[in-house]
Amino acid sequence: MAETPTTEGTEHPGGSSAGLPQFDATWWPGQMVWFLIVFAVVFALMAKVFVPRVGGTIAEREERISGDIARARTLKEQAEAQAAAADAEIAQARAQAQKLASEAKARAQAEAASRQAAEEARLAETLAKAESSIRVARDKAMGQVRAIAVETAQVIVAKLSGEAASTAEIESALTGRA
Repeated sequence: MAETPTTEGTEHPGGSSAGLPQFDATWWPGQMVWFLIVFAVVFALMAKVFVPRVGGTIAEREERISGDIARARTLKEQAEAQAAAADAEIAQARAQAQKLASEAKARAQAEAASRQAAEEARLAETLAKAESSIRVARDKAMGQVRAIAVETAQVIVAKLSGEAASTAEIESALTGRA
């Protein structure tokens, strides 16, 4: 025969059967008191210790972030002011460079014009001297042309006729006097 389990010796002093004490109504008032005590202690710790610490940490973080943002804005404004000043300096430097370049260009053009004028004057003087020399040489050559023509005519007459012509005859023939 199989034995069935018995519940002997498992009864509690209140006459209730064995089981979980949470479900036993006789223990509820004590459990409620301890629950309220633990709840009050946890609530007091949360209200007085943990929440203020967390709140303080959050406030510190917010202050630090807002301070960092304010410093960043200040630095940004300073950087923008410095950039504007640098832009102004660059514009001024460009204007000055353009002014210097135009002045240098004007000076160079003036120097080139004066050098060109001097060179043209020197060339004109050289040209005048050359023309003078050419005139003198031409006049000298023209003066000798007559003598050369006379000599050439004498040689031609001698070759063609076999007789020598006199200089006076050739001169009279060249001038057209017969």
